[in-house]
Amino acid sequence: MGLTMTAELSDAYQTKREGVNHVLTSAAQAFADVPVFVLDVNAKLRSIDSAKSEPLKVAAANWTATGWLVSQLIKTCVIIDVGSTSTSIIPVLEGRIVAAGKTDLEKLMIGELVYTGSLRTNVAAIVSSVPLKDGAPRVSSELFAQSGDVHLILGNITEEEFTTETADGRGKTRREAMARLARIVCADIEMLTEQEIIQIARHIQNKQIEQVAEGLSQVYSRTRALTAEKTPVVITGIGKNFIARTAAQKLGVDEIIDLGKLVRNDLVMASPAVGVALMTASKLEGRIVKWTPL
Repeated sequence: MGLTMTAELSDAYQTKREGVNHVLTSAAQAFADVPVFVLDVNAKLRSIDSAKSEPLKVAAANWTATGWLVSQLIKTCVIIDVGSTSTSIIPVLEGRIVAAGKTDLEKLMIGELVYTGSLRTNVAAIVSSVPLKDGAPRVSSELFAQSGDVHLILGNITEEEFTTETADGRGKTRREAMARLARIVCADIEMLTEQEIIQIARHIQNKQIEQVAEGLSQVYSRTRALTAEKTPVVITGIGKNFIARTAAQKLGVDEIIDLGKLVRNDLVMASPAVGVALMTASKLEGRIVKWTPL
């Protein structure tokens, strides 16, 4: 069993140490007869006891699995992995992950982690106001709508791809998503037209793209300064096309490569899981195991 986690950040725990220990203890109980390898922030696999001894070394290490996976295919690049909750921006140089940050805090400070995602992000964390009726009303800070509502309305995701819970506990039809989004300006679908709600959604998507482009600019410029080689941007995750690609285009990078064109497209929806699986297989077999290219 290869294991990586982000659950330790949950407010169910007072500290990351508590969260890491709970996850690892649960894993040990659930897989009592199976060797468990825990990914750390240096892209190494540890035993459960070793991981418990240094909990911050295994907390939120999932980005290193994505970095390792891509580094087996492309030796120098910057990866944008837009997941449901957050975006990891991972520099790879000559086949090595060269991230300057290791913890979430460090990565938030230098652009390697942008806390905006395709499904779960509170809209109020993306924008403070939206364009509407020749004005710009400020948004409510309540959890009325999420990024998943925005991208469902715009056709970027399907109902089936909206895999997280909704803000109001209702369904995932386009109409229900529009009702949630209207509520961020304390309105409803009888007060706003469909086109007005779509206008709000497009503005929110553009702000997400700007947020990711800002982080990418920091990481890409640092990486580009370290090599004379062309430095492509590799896009992955559920938001690879409607957030990552546009952010990279906005920056005018050397080249954009869709990881889904190198491996099966459905696998890039969970790049860290695929990466840690291949890392575990490599450890067991004593050689690098790669996903067979298409």
